[in-house]
Amino acid sequence: MQIQNILNYLEASAASCPEKAAFEDLEHSYTFAQVQENARRMGSALAAELSPNAPVPVFMEKEAWTLNVFMGAVCAGCFYTLVEPELPVERVRLILETLDAQVLVTTEKLKEKAEGLGFQGRILLAEDLVQTEVNQSLLEARRKGACDTDPLYAMFTSGSTGVPKGVVVSHRSVIDFTEHFTEIFGFTSEDVIANQAPFDFDVSVKDLYPTLKCGATMEVIPKKFFSVPKKLIDFLDDRKVTSLTWAVSALCIISMLKGFRYKVPGSIRRVMFSGEVMPVKHLNYWRSYLPEARYVNLYGPTEITCNCTYYEIKKDFTEEEQIPIGIAFPNERVFLLDEEDHLVTAENPGMLGEICVTGTALALGYYANPEKTAEVFVQNPLNRRYLEPMYRTGDLGRYGEDGELYYATRKDFQIKHMGHRIELGEVEAACQALEGISRVCCIYDEPNTKIIAFYVGKLESKEIIRGMGEKLPRFMIPNVFQKVDAMPLTKNGKIDRKALMASYEERK
Repeated sequence: MQIQNILNYLEASAASCPEKAAFEDLEHSYTFAQVQENARRMGSALAAELSPNAPVPVFMEKEAWTLNVFMGAVCAGCFYTLVEPELPVERVRLILETLDAQVLVTTEKLKEKAEGLGFQGRILLAEDLVQTEVNQSLLEARRKGACDTDPLYAMFTSGSTGVPKGVVVSHRSVIDFTEHFTEIFGFTSEDVIANQAPFDFDVSVKDLYPTLKCGATMEVIPKKFFSVPKKLIDFLDDRKVTSLTWAVSALCIISMLKGFRYKVPGSIRRVMFSGEVMPVKHLNYWRSYLPEARYVNLYGPTEITCNCTYYEIKKDFTEEEQIPIGIAFPNERVFLLDEEDHLVTAENPGMLGEICVTGTALALGYYANPEKTAEVFVQNPLNRRYLEPMYRTGDLGRYGEDGELYYATRKDFQIKHMGHRIELGEVEAACQALEGISRVCCIYDEPNTKIIAFYVGKLESKEIIRGMGEKLPRFMIPNVFQKVDAMPLTKNGKIDRKALMASYEERK
């Protein structure tokens, strides 16, 4: 059967395994039948308030109940946006202003905080919405008028102008990605998926929709557990987790603190990572304790629905080597273009090009922001025959001598220093490969023409310079080394570069 709406996944699982747990956290568990009933009730209430394809901002915490609300918005023929309550008030206001939404869904617990936002629309409580009687005719009418290209969710990423950008993704893009993702990596109803990512970060999409499609169980890990590795590992072991699709930094928390000396969760059979370059020494730590698990490097920005390439780890890597980003998922084309928009191929190993993507996984653009959308969602310059939208990722890649595709750096992280063009990713890799260094982040202080290396490790700067000098020319070695106890992380689990620079400025 051709899947047209993401609700087809929920309905199929609710029919085949109604009493099985779909979403769980520390305090609550919801079966597929319960999720479907909750979604239909909330969907009936929202559909009575809103027109089709309207935004439904959800001002709720990361818990299993929130996922029920997402499905309620979808049942109403609308799309959801998670608005994180811990965000600064000004950023929340900018998101709500961009959405220009009529309603804001929250909980009794957060009602007072929501009322303090100055939101001009109606504030609705999820506890009230779920008491609504199902309006079958209204839900059927919404479904009948829906298209698979209708928006499913919007996720807000940071904007260069300070205004957050809402990436809008359709049902079709998520369906196409989920179909291939679950088939390639063998997800089944036996899987227990441990959710690390915040719900406003697209890594969580790879937890939520495989759960619904396969009739698996999604375990929502409390955020606080990532600062207490023993509790985190106990959670994975107690819940018999089989699958991790995590940000690189989340996996590195366990490896940096040698967490598996305490306990190894024996049920894990799939470890997938994305968001940043995975340091080989951390990958090797995981593989040494879980050698039978399947390891996959995933690459791709939010604008192309989670990931566009994957590379399955089937060989050993030394700490000096880089892990390829692999091959494109079906229904996506991934290629490199040089600065003149000429195709860069594997016949030119080492040559840099911007990673570009076409196919059904592309987002619908940025919500209410046609100017920014037009900058990066463009016509494929290699195709002058018909409309073929392409997304420019802003990432640089290259083919290796082995013919594999590798991520090089962000365009923003390629610098001009002492007359030389330098990729900060290459500098980080050389430093991180040194014995005694756990993690590295390099930032260019352009006004003072200095490369600053922030690192976690036991080496001193003289030792690092000596070690890097054996691999890199002098002009690529950082001018400043600043040791930190741990890398500060953004809420999405990536290294927080702004926080690092702020700490550097304070110490100057």
